[in-house]
Amino acid sequence: MRTLKDLEARGKRVLVRVDYNVPIQGGAVQDETRIQESLPTLRHLLDQGASLVLLSHLGRPKGPDPKHSLAPVAEALAKHLPGVRFLPFSPGSEEAQAAVQGLVPGEVALLENVRFEPGEEKDDPELAARYARLGEAFVLDAFGSAHRAHASVVGVARLLPSFAGFLMEKEVRALSRLLHDPERPYAVVLGGAKVSDKIGVLESLLPRVDRLLVGGAMAFTFLKALGGEVGRSLVEEDRLDLARDLLRRAESLGVKVYLPLDVVAAERVEPGVETRVFPADAIPVPYMGLDIGPRTQEAFAAALQGAKTVFWNGPMGVFEVPPFDGGTLFVGRTIAALEGAFTVVGGGDSVAAVNRLGLKERFGHVSTGGGASLEYLEKGTLPGIEVLK
Repeated sequence: MRTLKDLEARGKRVLVRVDYNVPIQGGAVQDETRIQESLPTLRHLLDQGASLVLLSHLGRPKGPDPKHSLAPVAEALAKHLPGVRFLPFSPGSEEAQAAVQGLVPGEVALLENVRFEPGEEKDDPELAARYARLGEAFVLDAFGSAHRAHASVVGVARLLPSFAGFLMEKEVRALSRLLHDPERPYAVVLGGAKVSDKIGVLESLLPRVDRLLVGGAMAFTFLKALGGEVGRSLVEEDRLDLARDLLRRAESLGVKVYLPLDVVAAERVEPGVETRVFPADAIPVPYMGLDIGPRTQEAFAAALQGAKTVFWNGPMGVFEVPPFDGGTLFVGRTIAALEGAFTVVGGGDSVAAVNRLGLKERFGHVSTGGGASLEYLEKGTLPGIEVLK
């Protein structure tokens, strides 16, 4: 990819696609991780003497919607950078064009949510051309959106001299190591709700890994495929054959698969509900498995010992509802404590667990893109990478 070292930014107005899809409550940003991750790129360009026009999406609005305005993000960004202004115009509008013309070196303008534009997600070429008039060069630093062939990601990159920001570069370097140069033994920990969400990455990684640890609700599809009784736990009935096939393939490749031995179960998903621990393949109705149990924690910890490369994506239970967050936090602590291992975590709940534990610095890489990191590991590239080559 062309990177920032290839861009002479002095005196230029640089259009930067950032990923500021951050949680907002009561008009305030709740987690600034993605904003902070963008700062090295923005500061570098400002130090070079550029002015900056920033584009981002926020949520999934169906057209303009005050609930999805980037105004609170501009406030949060202004705490970290001088000269930040929020321009409340859709980035494809004539008002946006006129407003950025007067920017001087050192100034930063954040435009309104790109998903307020109807052509954004369709990669409308006319919209991309309007975006391109906002700057003289384009920097893509939104790794979390690099798997989307949208106008503000790939459309504009075809029309301007285009470069990867520092975050894009860091993400691709770390994930490439998982694909092409993992030190063995290599362990992958996958969680989350559905096997179907992870099929691509499972098929891509199986020939590369030594140990596969499966938690979260997706584990129940595997357990039921093996004949287990899983009560009212979430199961993808139409994926049972696929689960059996994946387990057979893992065995033929010599990959050791670890499924839960026991689970923390309840009759309802709500804070403070009464819980029971059952064997993972003998959960009685009306209970459902909602987190990995203590024996599983021990088994997973043992399976991770000695690993030299670890990739973790997805929670071990219903992480957002205590007490079903314990397994996910345990896995986070266990991976963080591994000595001499290259460790990568991706996915919203997994990253949230690492941040809650205050252990981000103990990981080799914390990815800002859950879906993007999985797609990169599945396909070896992304639309946003291809367009920068």
